[in-house]
Amino acid sequence: MSVATSKDGTKIVYLKKGKGPVIILVDGAFCSKDFGPMPKLTPYLAEYFTVISYDRRARGESGDTKPYHIEREIEDLQALIEQNGGSAYVFGISSGAILALRAVSHGLRIPKLALFEPPFVTNKNLIRSPNAYHDLARLVDEGNRGGAVKFYLRKIMGVPAFLPFVLQLTPNWRKMKANANSLPYDAAVCGDFEIPKNLVSTISIPVLVIDSTKSPETLRSAVEATVSILPNATRKSLNGSIHDVPPKILAPELIQFLIGGHENGK
Repeated sequence: MSVATSKDGTKIVYLKKGKGPVIILVDGAFCSKDFGPMPKLTPYLAEYFTVISYDRRARGESGDTKPYHIEREIEDLQALIEQNGGSAYVFGISSGAILALRAVSHGLRIPKLALFEPPFVTNKNLIRSPNAYHDLARLVDEGNRGGAVKFYLRKIMGVPAFLPFVLQLTPNWRKMKANANSLPYDAAVCGDFEIPKNLVSTISIPVLVIDSTKSPETLRSAVEATVSILPNATRKSLNGSIHDVPPKILAPELIQFLIGGHENGK
């Protein structure tokens, strides 16, 4: 386990595995270096990359200096890059994909970027809470972590009403609540969930945008729209489940895109 110090003094805790060019994995909501899709993906990538998985601020073992601003999370990523060679590939999932796009637009040294289903809204009938950051912050301040998780699932992600109930019966519920303090930050990163066209259209580096064939049409349409705006983007639709692709399917696509295949990665 390693620690990077962000510009505002916040300690960002991360794991470093493998060897080769550096890739930083940026989680979406609820997840951390120890929970979610990234820990399962890391072993597949570590044969070809130095893999950095980290706790975004307010998650896991990382700090949480107030007040929050999106730029602080970009500075966290910058600190990780600077401490690990000065340049890094980045792979972001969900809200982490939007954060990664924002980081590139701020000029961080990211030569190639891979994204999985940034949750932009292309369906105008899908209504998101306009006060999500403040509503979530209030629930967190009240110590109502379970309420914050339910709010994010229902009012931001738009999942069916039965899903939070089902999740409460699983071991993952405790882990999701453990990272609930960071949910207002995910809401801030996503903003109004509209694609920031002026920002995205200026990103000239190669970008791979991935979706699952089993994901809802809202997410898949968002991927298509993101690719249409990025000047140098490729879309890949992979066999998976809802908002997820197995690492054994996902990893080869990332390796091929970032370093041109297995042979060149050794």
